[in-house]
Amino acid sequence: MTEVRAVPAGMHTITPHIVVQDAIAASGWYQRAFGARERDRLPLPNGKVMYVELWFGDSPVMVADEFPDFGILSPLTVGGTAVVLHIFTEDVDSAWQRAVEAGAEVLGPLQEQFWGDRHGQLLDPFGHKWALAQHVRDVPREEIAKAAAAMLATGGAANSS
Repeated sequence: MTEVRAVPAGMHTITPHIVVQDAIAASGWYQRAFGARERDRLPLPNGKVMYVELWFGDSPVMVADEFPDFGILSPLTVGGTAVVLHIFTEDVDSAWQRAVEAGAEVLGPLQEQFWGDRHGQLLDPFGHKWALAQHVRDVPREEIAKAAAAMLATGGAANSS
């Protein structure tokens, strides 16, 4: 008898589960826009999908259809989301261009930020927010804190150069 692992092999301790109005369409979009790879899918007899397991680099994200009778609703149904999914990549400019060409809405432009990342924020067609980033320079913690405080005090943009 094999031992059952508390965290299944290949999974991480925390794995985001996001809800969309059409998990199959979302899976295709995330593959085109963000280069995700679909590893598994559990379709249900009613045509809905319980989950699609997508991998973004070394990290899984589960995507599920809405199930309103159980209170499982997408950001489009509830009027938005406070969550941002963050993807680090080796070539953020290419990743950004691919996502925008696939139909992502730019919420914050891709630019170098005071904390050392080239970073921008997008909204996907399914109501989820995504940050794309590439770490480009190491910044001392004290410098980040000072720049953040200055930005908040002036209500200014988060970028630096």
